[in-house]
Amino acid sequence: MPRRLRPVGLDFLVTAPVRHVFTGEVSAPPEPVFQALAVDVAQWPAWFTSVTRARPTRDGAGRVVHLQGGFRLLETILAADAPTRYVYRVDVSSAPGVRALVEEWHLTPTATGTRVRWTFAVEPRGLMRFLFRHGRRGLGKTFEASVRNLDRRLSGTKA
Repeated sequence: MPRRLRPVGLDFLVTAPVRHVFTGEVSAPPEPVFQALAVDVAQWPAWFTSVTRARPTRDGAGRVVHLQGGFRLLETILAADAPTRYVYRVDVSSAPGVRALVEEWHLTPTATGTRVRWTFAVEPRGLMRFLFRHGRRGLGKTFEASVRNLDRRLSGTKA
């Protein structure tokens, strides 16, 4: 059953009760990384391990994302500052136990490519509080695998 989440803004990235921040490196410069994140939304399943389908909505102002486990998210893009920042909020989720959720991708050029920082900010409820507070390891593994996949995709190498 779809649930409407609390409509939070960019400040939620700092004020969320649970925040997980992960960093990784890709060999591509920020521009193609931003393109993969913000423009080539339908290609997310090719590199982000938990995404099974994604498409932009409302002329790029939103997205519909399907996750493993059959969950569906309706999102609003809060910031798309090429080529350094991409932020979205989940507005409606079929997953239980979440009051608010914002994710930020921050891209920083390095001497060898791009540092990718992913912030996962969530206000869980009920039993999900425990899972989100202690689920950092699982989210981290998903992020690491996805960044590796994205790096391979952008460099044109096979997995």
